[in-house]
Amino acid sequence: MRPGVGVSPGNVPVYYGGGHLKAVERRMKVAEVVLRWVIFGLGVLAAALVASDTQVKNIFSVQKKAKFTDIKALVFLVIADAIAAGYSLIQGLRCVVNMIKGNVLFNKALALVIFSCDQVMAYVTLAAVAAAAQSAVLGEFGQSELQWMKLCNLYNKFCSQVGEGILSSFVVSLGMVSLSGLSAFNLFRLFGNNKGKSSGS
Repeated sequence: MRPGVGVSPGNVPVYYGGGHLKAVERRMKVAEVVLRWVIFGLGVLAAALVASDTQVKNIFSVQKKAKFTDIKALVFLVIADAIAAGYSLIQGLRCVVNMIKGNVLFNKALALVIFSCDQVMAYVTLAAVAAAAQSAVLGEFGQSELQWMKLCNLYNKFCSQVGEGILSSFVVSLGMVSLSGLSAFNLFRLFGNNKGKSSGS
C-alpha cells in the first residue's frame, strides 16, 4: 500500500493527501489565530463604542441624556461583545502556545468543548447583532403605526456611534461563524481514518 493511501470499509483505496493535508491544516491554524485575534480586537472596539456612547439634548427646557443602558438590546450587545472578546483572547493564546510548541495538544474531548463554545458564541453574537440592528432601525425610522417617534434625528451623534458599534459587532459575529466552521473541521477530522497523523502534527 502506498504512503498516504488507506482502505475504506468497502476495501476501496482512499487517498488522504499526506503532506498536502498537513499544509492545509497549518494554513487553517494560522487562519484560526488571525480570526481569534481580529474578533478580540473588534469585540473590544464594539463594546467600547457602544458602552461609552452618550449624548445630551435639551428638549422643551428639559435635559435628556441618551446612553446605551436605555436600550436593552444595546446592553445585550455590549455583554455579548465583551464575552466574545474575552473568549477569543483565551482561545487565541491557546492557539499561539500550540503553534510555538509545534503540536496541536488536541484530543476529542477538548475539540468537542471548543466546537460547542464556538457554536454558542456564534449564536449569541448573531442574536445580539440582530436585536441591536432592529432597535437601530426603530430609532432611525420610528414606527408610525404604534406612534413611536424617530430618535436618531434628535440624537444623531449617539445613533452614529451605535451604528459603528453594530457594524463592528456584525464583523465579530461573522468571524465567530467562520470559527465555528473551523472548529467543526478540527473536531470531525479526529474521527476520520487519518486521525493519528493529524493529532501528531
